Amino acid sequence: MSATSELVFVPFPALGHLVSMLEMAKLLIDRDNRLSVMVLVMKSPLDSEIESRVESFAALVASRIRFIFLPRQNPSLEASPFAILSQFMESHKAGVRDAIASVSTCGSSRLEGLVVDMFCTSMIDVAIEFSIPSYVFIPSGGALLGLMLYLQSLQEEKHMDLTRLKGSDAELDFPCFANPLPAAKFLPSEVLIKEDCRIFLGHAQRFRETKGILVNTFTELEPRAVEALAGLGAPAVYPVGPILNIKVESKKGFEILDWLDQQSNASVVFLCFGSFGSFDQDQVKEIARALEQSGCHFLWSLRRPPAKGKLGAPCDYADPAGVLPEGFIDRTAGVGRVIGWAPQVAVLAHQAIGGFVSHCGWNSTLESIWFGVPIAAWPQYAEQQFNAFQLVVELGLAAEIKMDYRRDLIKGSDSIVTADEIEGGIRKLMEGEEAEERRKKAKEVSEKSRKALMEGGSSYLSLGRFIEDVRSQRASS
Repeated sequence: MSATSELVFVPFPALGHLVSMLEMAKLLIDRDNRLSVMVLVMKSPLDSEIESRVESFAALVASRIRFIFLPRQNPSLEASPFAILSQFMESHKAGVRDAIASVSTCGSSRLEGLVVDMFCTSMIDVAIEFSIPSYVFIPSGGALLGLMLYLQSLQEEKHMDLTRLKGSDAELDFPCFANPLPAAKFLPSEVLIKEDCRIFLGHAQRFRETKGILVNTFTELEPRAVEALAGLGAPAVYPVGPILNIKVESKKGFEILDWLDQQSNASVVFLCFGSFGSFDQDQVKEIARALEQSGCHFLWSLRRPPAKGKLGAPCDYADPAGVLPEGFIDRTAGVGRVIGWAPQVAVLAHQAIGGFVSHCGWNSTLESIWFGVPIAAWPQYAEQQFNAFQLVVELGLAAEIKMDYRRDLIKGSDSIVTADEIEGGIRKLMEGEEAEERRKKAKEVSEKSRKALMEGGSSYLSLGRFIEDVRSQRASS
């Protein structure tokens, strides 16, 4: 690349997507000092934390990453969440076009390509307009990418109506997994809804039009999936993970870390369900009963769901005692803590944590792998059921609480996971020979995740290959 070469990044404005894409930008400029990145930031109507997170990130990174906030758009919130997302992306095309035009005409840098989040593929049209290469960034794993390409092929070539799988006993054999996947239980929620399925697999169709796909995984974690992707029609694939913001926060202001210092090694189970994770009051009471029955030391990040029928992020309770069984906090004062928002990275990094009850979001999964903490799988929405199946059945890195649990982000969930089921999952996670074996395996994969990013590691080499391919793409254009 020339001395002033620029990539334009278009992240999706949800915290899990945004953070990993920003870390990806940081990886690139740290690796090649001839490269700069312009990040186009959409202002989310659902999550005000996005803007403050970007501003704090911008203050810490080199000047070779610059940020442009696109004009705010306010889509109708009357459609399904996935349709809202599609409308939201379309409404930003003009802003992306203007930003790219400013790079193209400024003359101080050479525009090398457009890197878009997996849900921002409509922006590939803008890359085509400007005759620049486009690339996709997948903040999830290689197996999910493979699933999307596989399902899109089934729909395209065999005209299969995938929504008919809902409620069926059908199992899918696809090349990324050794085990058949029970479709109705573990396919992403979007695949089982007709309009959402069309949009979801439309993204997979667009992936095929790009020059390459960057994936937040490492070959040693998903060797079968990574190998299968070429046969599923993917363009060049670059496993470059784990891409994480693993800077452990200072203890200052986090009393909970002082409490963890007083606990024995690997003795505490940590419950945390992601930036959109929450439960209704009846389910909260079942979790509390399970923790009390188990006698296990615990740290529980408990958050209040948005109002019924509203799409939004949860927030902290003013007083969580109001939704917990009477006297629970007093009875468990010696063994556990209930908090609101949790400094997840700092908690997972702590030697007292022996297990993680998780929604199986991919960022949280990679963080638990990085720190060698085994998981108990309790997914909620999106692709989390699929991730849970992969962690429990394919990879053996997780115990199960309820792998096929689904919670709609607007309607909540019709089902309750009982205290006995939750307690059983926690015991499988924390006690016995299987738990020890799982913990040992988690430590081994943790070491592999760190080696992948080191000089000469699989992800280090893959990132270098991406940079070289970007250079050759433009040189030959």
